[in-house]
Amino acid sequence: MTTITLNNGTTIPQLGLGVFLTPQDVAKPTVYSALDIGYRHIDSASKYGNEQQVCEGIAQWLKDNNQSRKSVFYTTKIWNSDHGYQACKKAIEVCLKNASSIGYIDLVLVHSPLSNAEKRHGTWLALQEAVDAGTVKNIGVSNYGVAHLQELLAYSDLKYKPVINQVEIHPWLTREELVQFCRENEIAVEAYSPLARGKNFGDEYIVQLSKKYNVTEAQIMIKWSLAKGYIPLPKTVNQDRLVSNFDVYSFELTKDEIAQLDAKDVYGITGWDPTKFPLDADADAD
Repeated sequence: MTTITLNNGTTIPQLGLGVFLTPQDVAKPTVYSALDIGYRHIDSASKYGNEQQVCEGIAQWLKDNNQSRKSVFYTTKIWNSDHGYQACKKAIEVCLKNASSIGYIDLVLVHSPLSNAEKRHGTWLALQEAVDAGTVKNIGVSNYGVAHLQELLAYSDLKYKPVINQVEIHPWLTREELVQFCRENEIAVEAYSPLARGKNFGDEYIVQLSKKYNVTEAQIMIKWSLAKGYIPLPKTVNQDRLVSNFDVYSFELTKDEIAQLDAKDVYGITGWDPTKFPLDADADAD
């Protein structure tokens, strides 16, 4: 599997498994199966309600396969209602408790910028302290737009830049301006919903490419994301799709094919888009 080197020198497996909407009773076996297949990067969040089960799946797999903790990269996220210095410190402790079976957390992201400037600042200070404590190895953001990133990077007490910005991104939502800003500031881009939640399956060109390479439409979309240098996080609990979504290293898209996929951009958002929230969007956090 390919890896990406983050701005602090940490390496992260470029293809990960997202566990959004993965029920607690399914999370542990799904993660275990994914690791058996070859995944080494699992992405959860406090809001998902499955952190403990996900970490137990990782821990069990590490034990059964005599693997070191460093062989799996685990991410979680701090929810909107936990913005602010004190609230974030408490939330980090809960995340660490849920991850007690694996000892530490590789990456904690701010789930979205939906708060006010003061609380966002406090959140980042708490995360920086967690890095200094060694319990969290890397910190980043999710769903941050350019304005939110500019605000963060301008903190006078900024000690650690975000290593990642995780946003919805796929051929129908290419976010070129945001991607360019992230690259200029050495912030890696993670892609959630890289399959556009299946809403564009059946697209004529995607089908054409899937037939050419004898792969699934999902594999084409994941390959596009990898080719763009992103870190895609496809989500599935289906065993066959766990396998096929990971099997994307036996073919390469041409530059022209990547460009034609880029051209599908129509701001095709499939969920929420906090990147567009105003800086003072301190709304209902739940």
